[in-house]
Amino acid sequence: MKNKLILLLTWVMPIIALAQNSHSLSLEEAIDYALEHNTKILSAQKSVLSAEYERRKTIATGLPQIKGDLTYNNWLKQQVSLIPAEFFGGNPGEFASVTFGTKQNVGASAELSQQLFNGSYLVGLQASKVYLAISQNAKEKVEIEVVKAVTSAYANSLMADESTQIAERNLIDIEKNLGDIEGLFREGMVEEESVEQIKILKSSVESNFNNGQRMRDLAFNMLKLVLGLKIDETLILSDNLESLALQNLNIDLVNQDLNVEQHIDFRIAKNQEESNALLLKLEKSKALPQLNAFVNTGYNGFNDAFQFTSSQQQWFGYSLAGIRMSIPIFSSLGRQAATNQARANLDMARIALKETQQKLYFELDSAKSNFQYAIETYYNNQERLLLAERISKKNQIKFLEGIATSFDLLQAQKQLYEAQYNYLNAMTEVINKKTSLDTILNNLSK
Repeated sequence: MKNKLILLLTWVMPIIALAQNSHSLSLEEAIDYALEHNTKILSAQKSVLSAEYERRKTIATGLPQIKGDLTYNNWLKQQVSLIPAEFFGGNPGEFASVTFGTKQNVGASAELSQQLFNGSYLVGLQASKVYLAISQNAKEKVEIEVVKAVTSAYANSLMADESTQIAERNLIDIEKNLGDIEGLFREGMVEEESVEQIKILKSSVESNFNNGQRMRDLAFNMLKLVLGLKIDETLILSDNLESLALQNLNIDLVNQDLNVEQHIDFRIAKNQEESNALLLKLEKSKALPQLNAFVNTGYNGFNDAFQFTSSQQQWFGYSLAGIRMSIPIFSSLGRQAATNQARANLDMARIALKETQQKLYFELDSAKSNFQYAIETYYNNQERLLLAERISKKNQIKFLEGIATSFDLLQAQKQLYEAQYNYLNAMTEVINKKTSLDTILNNLSK
């Protein structure tokens, strides 16, 4: 019984492990999975978190601050001071050397400080909001790029998989044709050249099939990388290329208008303009005075020996309150140069913002044109594939009946293989061009 149980576990455990490392995903499920596990998105999330902490840190600098100091001094050789000797009954004009204070002393103090006015701090608060917005927009930009990358990688993987399957079916068909033609050759009904031509075509199809398998593995690994999966995990695509292409045949999309101010690229460029405007404001604020209030209190102890822990030790307390104002007066024109530099950077950011706006309109027209062309190409290649299939079947029948030559058969089959590939490529292009148009229209934002 024990041996049977061990044997059962030996069979079951690998199956359980395989199931745990297997993922069957539709395109939408793949996108959702990538938005949670893609390494770039995880990094962008940390960047937003870092910006939030940076904002909290900036706010904290303007709130009350308390710091404490503890000092211990031991004069290895005390300083000597000279005072007039006549203070001690000496001769006028002479000096006596004396030492002041004790050899050792300990001091403990605490200071409470509060900013009353600091122009740089006020600008820093505004900048922290912009910095957080920049991080959030950068994260959204990464999410859009990941959605686009997943869609493209998913479509390419489907294309590679279906292309391999078609090549495998073509290989089976051509092997059957080769067997038929070899039979006709043995009966003397066709020339040997016909057999050789079919063998050449078979060799080409075999090569395409083998290469297709390698390309499929590469395409799947690329998709796993984008999703955030390990390379050794099993990935199954539950969608098929044709259904995805049909879902993306939305010609009405070309009539959708662009809200340029909501586009992520425009918002990022706007963030840069706001950031540079605050940097200019910061440089101007450096010419303003800074005002701080403080309260300082502490105790000092003095002794010639280390007896500060003794109950007999005397401690002398003190406290101080005050206001400190720092006024910038002259910086050798350094502040003026920094202000002019910040103003030039702001002008460049404004130019870049206008350029981004015009670029988005141009990219929109280009994306709409490419999408329309992809749809037209899809329908054309769909019709060509149907025609190529009929022509291939007719030529195969004609060849077996002795009406068509082997050259006609080969040309028809090559035309079919080309039409099959073009149709797969057309479906993939519909998906990719639709995704590109959605990116410009900002439809991929989650």
